[in-house]
Amino acid sequence: MTALDDTNVAILLAPAGTEEVEFTEPRQAVEDAGANVDAVGPEAGEAQTVESDLNSAGTYEVEKAVSDVSADDYDALLVPGGTVGADKLRGDEGTVSFVREFFESEKPVGAICHGPWVLVEADVVEGRTLTSYPSLQTDIRNAGGEWVDEEVVTDGRLVTSRKPDDLDAYCEQVVEVFGESE
Repeated sequence: MTALDDTNVAILLAPAGTEEVEFTEPRQAVEDAGANVDAVGPEAGEAQTVESDLNSAGTYEVEKAVSDVSADDYDALLVPGGTVGADKLRGDEGTVSFVREFFESEKPVGAICHGPWVLVEADVVEGRTLTSYPSLQTDIRNAGGEWVDEEVVTDGRLVTSRKPDDLDAYCEQVVEVFGESE
């Protein structure tokens, strides 16, 4: 594994509806590689995650509100999915602006499942090849991206994946890309 010592990573967490394993497993993977990780969301406080979009899972702390941080505070960004969670994130202009900053700064970003909805809203998928949960493919194409049905896709410093079944490959690729020097 690539060491991520002294790497600061933000992971988005919606107030409710983020898919738990898409939050916990990537977070653990980058922490295990040495990164410092902050859960960032539209507002600080508790957030309720879900399992399979429908069942309540764990409660986690959103440590920092997007209004209190910027991409300058971090080296990389993780965007988990969950249909409801991703929809809440893409509906929050502060979160969308925060995501856009990572692309403008050419910092690495990982997004899984419904997470790319936030990238579509941030207007950063044009000309990129990515994957997501299959129901997002039209949104991605309409935003100028090329959607492919693959376990994990890396386009420059963007890593995307389709679903929880792909987490092992996604987490491995995220750690590798986040660890590459600029």
